[in-house]
Amino acid sequence: MRRGFHLVAIGMLGTAIMLAAGLGPAMAQPRAHVYLFRGLADVFSTGMDTLAEELNKRGVYATSHNHADWQSIADRAAADYKAKKEGPIILIGHSLGADAVMEMADYLGDKGVPVALVMPFDGTQSFPAPGNVGRVINFTQRDYAYMRPGVGFRGSLSNVDLSANGNINHLNIDKSLELHARAIKEILAIVGGRRIAPPSPTKPAPGAAGERGATQPPDIGEAAAGGEHKSSAAPAATPPLRERVSPPQSVNPEQIPN
Repeated sequence: MRRGFHLVAIGMLGTAIMLAAGLGPAMAQPRAHVYLFRGLADVFSTGMDTLAEELNKRGVYATSHNHADWQSIADRAAADYKAKKEGPIILIGHSLGADAVMEMADYLGDKGVPVALVMPFDGTQSFPAPGNVGRVINFTQRDYAYMRPGVGFRGSLSNVDLSANGNINHLNIDKSLELHARAIKEILAIVGGRRIAPPSPTKPAPGAAGERGATQPPDIGEAAAGGEHKSSAAPAATPPLRERVSPPQSVNPEQIPN
């Protein structure tokens, strides 16, 4: 009887050693999560839904929400992060949703949760970038809505000024294919291998090529901020974007998930 007990104990010890050495079953890795927020009345920010769909097609877990729900969503995100269920966290929003992601980032900072990237699309006011954020890329048409470094911020901050681009306004900035491409490129650089699934093959949608929704957003290698989407039609002249980057600052590696 005692011998049997010893054998069980030895077996349990061996299993523990294997797990500690990484030889046992693979531990579940936290998934990256991109939170997107729509603006007023959930009517004018359908580009946030489209961007979420495109990210999910590429295997990046993304969800789209009403801007008014940001605090309850932040509470859940903080709990999931601390339970090692998700990370890195990325926040994107349009209009009032852009304001919401800046507030949510600050709120998560109060809870000790890092945010890898915040990307506002034409927010209504200026916010300080909080110290728990690794990078802010602010697409804006108004200089009074430039984001600025806040107390303890040591990340990267870019204000991409779109005021000279006559093709973009407050009601369509969230749907810009070029800005979606820039967003996807930045997100994939952060997410790396933390995808929920391999990218799905792209299939052409039915309908005329010129119809909105009948074509896929440009490949991330073809477009960046200021780039033009390739098409058979003659491209309209687009003024170059002005991107103002704050001076390089050191980033504490403990603040940003790997």
